[in-house]
Amino acid sequence: MPPHDNMTKRFYIETVGCQMNVLDSELVASGLISAGYRQVSRSREADVVLFNTCSVRQHAEDKIYSALGRLKNVKDHYPHKVFAVIGCMAQKDGALIFRRAPHVDLVVGPSQLGRLPELVDLAAAGGGPQLEISLDRSQGSHLDAKRNFTPFNPERLLEARPAAHQAMVRIMFGCDMFCTYCIVPSVRGPEQSRPPEEIEAEVRQLARQAIRQGVCLEVTLLGQTVNSYRYHAPNGTVHLADLLYRLHDIEGLSRLKYVSNCPKFITQPLLRAVAELPKVTPYFHVPAQSGSNSVLHRMKRNYTVEQYREMLDRINSTVPGAAVTSDFIVGFCGETEEEFQDTMRLVREARFKNSFIFKYSTRPGTKAAELYEDDVPYKVKQRRNNELLALQNEITEELNSRLLRQTVEILVEGPSKVGAKQDTSGDKSDNNGSVTQLGGRTVCDRIVVLDGPRSLIGQIIPVKIVQSCGLTLFGEREV
Repeated sequence: MPPHDNMTKRFYIETVGCQMNVLDSELVASGLISAGYRQVSRSREADVVLFNTCSVRQHAEDKIYSALGRLKNVKDHYPHKVFAVIGCMAQKDGALIFRRAPHVDLVVGPSQLGRLPELVDLAAAGGGPQLEISLDRSQGSHLDAKRNFTPFNPERLLEARPAAHQAMVRIMFGCDMFCTYCIVPSVRGPEQSRPPEEIEAEVRQLARQAIRQGVCLEVTLLGQTVNSYRYHAPNGTVHLADLLYRLHDIEGLSRLKYVSNCPKFITQPLLRAVAELPKVTPYFHVPAQSGSNSVLHRMKRNYTVEQYREMLDRINSTVPGAAVTSDFIVGFCGETEEEFQDTMRLVREARFKNSFIFKYSTRPGTKAAELYEDDVPYKVKQRRNNELLALQNEITEELNSRLLRQTVEILVEGPSKVGAKQDTSGDKSDNNGSVTQLGGRTVCDRIVVLDGPRSLIGQIIPVKIVQSCGLTLFGEREV
């Protein structure tokens, strides 16, 4: 495949990891499109192939290094192609990536993504490997680290977004929590909250785009610990609750969410804002990580199980009907069977809507790797993972069954993964008379599958729940 001229250069991004990475990929796409590039959906069609990486778990890194290995042949046959590793793994591994994959042209950390178009052009022009990462946080003061980890906020282009009806908006960067198992503070830098007026302007722009497209808009505010948002303005400190009130009445905004929360920052003003503001969804993702105080202490989570339970009580009393989800790590360093059973007890009592469960893996550069031995055998981790997952699935199924025959409002997100099927009712509202199996979410983030035309995508509609099958709800549109 011969190289293209500057006006037709094409790029492809593969994204691994969290919602922060998904948003970074969209912003990178906006920057490259503004620089004259065109996004394509297959790597073989691209002049520039970017891997946006994650370092939270070893599996994510292994996946990227495996993909890079397969591209060596491609580079030999198409030397004009530019291969870039960006994001958290780029920041963590730096020049090691060039040693493991010499055919990579660019290694760019999260805080240098704003320079990506110029770095790509430099590499394409024969400038050699380009390494752009931030200095290690230990190499200077907290202020130095803030200056070194530069926020990245290009204009939000509609053509770079996956959908006009859903958008993520970053309200803060970095993290200062330093949980012992977590690499994020090292690769994302110190906590920095964006000015509220800057966030409001971005949400207004996204809302105008949604209005022009004739769809409802759901905005998800993002932060590593999103509810620790605080911006020190001349007239006082702005917290997340204040920001929700500020954004709520923006024309074109239909739903407002925020993830992920730290338990210690679930304040009463925040809960009152969720209870009082109709557009703010009554949904809280609050990672617990463990139900054992001794494990939480080794993790440096800075709260106790008793404080977590008290937080759950406050959510349930202030926002009746709210849904709470959580994260758990099983097999953390030194976790005994009794400590694991403490986690099982918490899940039984809390009755989370769902939980994301992970087996612990050591991350070089974290305090846990320095202080503790990863001494829980893999088979034990696997068994605990399966037991906790089975318990959570049982709870989720029971909670879902309570919604049978109820009518809920869902935002139709797009085609369901189950696939499409042909309409037999005679409805010809969709192309070629077909009805697609669609997926949407309630305000409490429950997924509902229904049949309908693609014209429903991006709309909020009433749906009657007619079936609860395992972890999936099925509904019928009410008209």
